[in-house]
Amino acid sequence: MAERTKLWIAQTMKELMKKKPIEEIRVTEICKAAEIERPTFYYHFRDKHDLVAWIFYQGAFKTNVIGKEEAAEALRSMKQDLVFYRRAYEDVSQNALWKYMLEYFTERYMQIAMERLHTDALDEQMRFSIRLYCYGTLGMTKEWALYDNTTPAETAVEMMFRSMPDFLQKVFFDTVQ
Repeated sequence: MAERTKLWIAQTMKELMKKKPIEEIRVTEICKAAEIERPTFYYHFRDKHDLVAWIFYQGAFKTNVIGKEEAAEALRSMKQDLVFYRRAYEDVSQNALWKYMLEYFTERYMQIAMERLHTDALDEQMRFSIRLYCYGTLGMTKEWALYDNTTPAETAVEMMFRSMPDFLQKVFFDTVQ
């Protein structure tokens, strides 16, 4: 029941985001549109930014970030839900989605690197390079999703992976023992 309620609130938020930017949407408006009480909203989410991040995480958790086919499918999914991502990317507030995305992908890549390198800590250069790569790919993903109507998702993913520094490519795409 709780999961259905969260999905309902999320769908309501996506509908509201089709009409106006995140900063113009209030929790009261979300509750009214979803026909729920404010305590119900706050039982599931800290605020509207937490809700937007939860929507993002629903797709991200299912994606293998180093699987080319899965990454391309995730990009295609973004295009299908373009209004949500456009509004989310437009938000430059303290709790903007891109910040959640950067944290999420940086952590995912660092976790994968530690697993593949059989370590519980990464050196400073590795952490910096992963974070830099994630910044770059998030920026390019935004550009692709919002403005590029010709490059296929598979091509965009391939270009992003090829832009990864060589030593990171060896960690993520070669067998490291």
